[in-house]
Amino acid sequence: MELLDIYDENLVHIGVKEREAVHREGDWHRTFHCWIVYCDERGLDFIVLQRRGPDKQTYPNLLDVSAAGHYAAGETMADGVREIAEELGIQVYFNDLVPVGLRYSVYRQDGVVDYEFNDVFLLNDDRPLSAYEPQAAEVSDLVCFRIDDGLALFDGTCDSIPAESRAAGDITLRQTDFVDPLDRYTYRVLVLARRFLNGESHLVI
Repeated sequence: MELLDIYDENLVHIGVKEREAVHREGDWHRTFHCWIVYCDERGLDFIVLQRRGPDKQTYPNLLDVSAAGHYAAGETMADGVREIAEELGIQVYFNDLVPVGLRYSVYRQDGVVDYEFNDVFLLNDDRPLSAYEPQAAEVSDLVCFRIDDGLALFDGTCDSIPAESRAAGDITLRQTDFVDPLDRYTYRVLVLARRFLNGESHLVI
């Protein structure tokens, strides 16, 4: 049984509950989000996203956060790096991550009521896609593309962009390939990632 800490809407801890019940009853809980970005040897900025597995309860087969997951009851933000190791097969240290704030996320569909506080981080890591070992049950692929291309896609300048897939090589992406909630989360992260790689400070999602 997987237990999660649950909170009220003001992030005050109110108890512990089994994960399935949390998602059925709509309890607020915390999750870890890490977005991997890097600047290559040509000075071009890239982002790495995972393609969610086909059997995921929410947003199957869509591109999403590089690595994300739930904290087990009693875990802290520093324990979130476990998700990077489990989903992507790489080891990083919590001190390598750059915190960029807290996000509220609400999802309701098909009996799932998922109310989350997302702890959001950036990680600067330029290893090639071939160096990752994604967990097949959770992650069906890894994809990277230029941040400037992603911004053009999400601001409507273009309808599709080139990308590199770990599984398929060169591919083309459209907005429909992405998890795209009402708050335009991916677009906001792309803006933030470019600022981060440009050396700017005061980064908040």
